[in-house]
Amino acid sequence: MASITIRNLDDDIKQRLRVRAAEHGRSMEEEARDILRRVMSDTASPRDLAAAIRARVAPGARAELELPAREPMREPPQRGR
Repeated sequence: MASITIRNLDDDIKQRLRVRAAEHGRSMEEEARDILRRVMSDTASPRDLAAAIRARVAPGARAELELPAREPMREPPQRGR
């Protein structure tokens, strides 16, 4: 098995990890392994930005908008002759 060292971890994150590990009755190291295992095994999440946006904006969340009818284009202004 490989090992990893995490440097420059915010004190707040470390404290929250310590509390979370205690709540689950395990070491900080085991808690971090569990978090990484769960996040990395999530294969259902979309891999690209467009797919992630489509997944969030489900068809049921769309609004039906009434677009006004198009009018003919105006004539462009004439330069002084």
